[in-house]
Amino acid sequence: MIKLLALDLDGTLLDFKGKISDANKAAIRNAEEQGVLVTIATGRRFRDACPVGLELELNAPLITHNGALLKYAESLETVNVSLLHRDTSSEILRVGKEFGGDALVSVDPHGRGTLLFDTVSDGNIPLQKYIKWSKSLHGEDAEMSVRRVEKLEDTLADNEVIHISFSGGCAPMLEMQSVLENELGDTVTLLATIYPHLDFTLIDVLPPDASKGIGVEKLASINGLLPEHVMAIGDNFNDLEMLEFAGIPVVMGNADSNLRERPEFYTTVSNNENGVAEAIEKFILRI
Repeated sequence: MIKLLALDLDGTLLDFKGKISDANKAAIRNAEEQGVLVTIATGRRFRDACPVGLELELNAPLITHNGALLKYAESLETVNVSLLHRDTSSEILRVGKEFGGDALVSVDPHGRGTLLFDTVSDGNIPLQKYIKWSKSLHGEDAEMSVRRVEKLEDTLADNEVIHISFSGGCAPMLEMQSVLENELGDTVTLLATIYPHLDFTLIDVLPPDASKGIGVEKLASINGLLPEHVMAIGDNFNDLEMLEFAGIPVVMGNADSNLRERPEFYTTVSNNENGVAEAIEKFILRI
């Protein structure tokens, strides 16, 4: 019996317009009424994922920052957090800036979360758009959501760091990733999101025990649940660990073919066709 449902956001629960369909909302509500814990497992920082958790009135903590932070959307109670060590954060910033990466530092794990930055390159249009989007998302809290500082290195002593990310051109960012892997080894988790057509790469640097799979495993353990009690739905390779952990792994119809071809994964329809609702109805509601 499924007792915990973990949902990826972008490309899974959200459609191509970034919205949650009425069908998906109804299916999630019906699953919760049957006693299932429903959570979001996302690479987004908590503050950017929180509006979705509040909209859905989810009954479980959100798994954010790719598993580094488990936190309730309504009460802001922090259930579990993994942090980057201060010396590690300092080294990450040193290496990243050597390669010209624009850095974002996520802090404040026990509040709503704040994103700090000091410089954004003129040519880094995707990052400029993200900062603008994040500020608009949070309205009156925009200044607390994203804050420009004089020098990121000077903020490390006064803040708990959850997550550091860099973005820039593909070649320098991938070279930077290789250097970070060699210098920091298993003291961090490195995730790369590459957009070749934009010559843009995002490198996320997280604590060593941060992944969606570990986040889902932690939440299951807290609630005394085994993998066979867990269903996970995702569409991308950063969902792979939670899909492999879950007793019922589901991939979206819009997922990469390498995921859809895994025989142990059930494939639902796409995120634009209420794929989440279809999977919930099949495996939880049994309609």
